[in-house]
Amino acid sequence: MNIFVGSLPFSIEEADLRESFEAYGAVESVKIITDKFTGRSKGFGFVEMPNDDEAQKAIDELNGATVQGRAIVVNKSEPRPEGERRTFNNNRSGGGGFNRDNNRGGGGGGDRGGYNRGGSSRY
Repeated sequence: MNIFVGSLPFSIEEADLRESFEAYGAVESVKIITDKFTGRSKGFGFVEMPNDDEAQKAIDELNGATVQGRAIVVNKSEPRPEGERRTFNNNRSGGGGFNRDNNRGGGGGGDRGGYNRGGSSRY
């Protein structure tokens, strides 16, 4: 069974999480999700346990348990329905601008604003 574990302390390591779940049975894998740019924990992860009865006991016992001062959330991970993916709205209009012309306004447009070096000041 794949188990979602949320509200994890950012300092917890996969080995610590594995140890918590091994008290209830065999653990196949542990993965704490990290930010791809910083490498820091996002505060949630997944634990795979091969025995569903042991996994359910771990869920029942650990959901709401305090780990390093935080109450964790533990429940069965349900896969997303086929074809349903997390999407982001990348359809941004405009995009601001970079304007080095004298006496003209700069940037503007869309939802990002711009950078204006207009006017008579130069670096």
